[in-house]
Amino acid sequence: MAEFLTNLVTSIFTPGPTPSLVVATNASFAALQLVLLLLLIATYSIHFLILSILSAGLWWAINWFVAEIQAGNAKEEEVKRLREVRKERDEKAAEDSGTETEAAEEEGRGTGEKHRMEGGLRPESADAVLRKRRSLGEASGDLSTDSEWDKVSNEGEEDA
Repeated sequence: MAEFLTNLVTSIFTPGPTPSLVVATNASFAALQLVLLLLLIATYSIHFLILSILSAGLWWAINWFVAEIQAGNAKEEEVKRLREVRKERDEKAAEDSGTETEAAEEEGRGTGEKHRMEGGLRPESADAVLRKRRSLGEASGDLSTDSEWDKVSNEGEEDA
């Protein structure tokens, strides 16, 4: 029992549905259903019947969600296993053929295609893309010099 509680507490910090958390959830909902049944028998109140139905729906939804997560994890592991098998098969095929260059050419990635891919982002004529940079004197107010401040101060004196 102590080991179960330890696993339950550690499962809170573990992502995904752990077996101890699922067992604790199912035990809690079973106890809730039992209490609601006893209260329904003792009081004959419809409220406990409605609460029991709502609780059963939530219990079913939680178990369905856990099953979906486990199915998704199983599918993910299968895909991972298939990728590893395919990777090992491709590596073995590359080793059997002799060199990596031969394997690349068989897949259609020969040297000519590689050359086109490397230069694929460059235009045919680089002159069409090149532009002349603006010099500092052409900047429109980006940089100021002392001579410009002199001009401003001279204009201000003339206005006065």
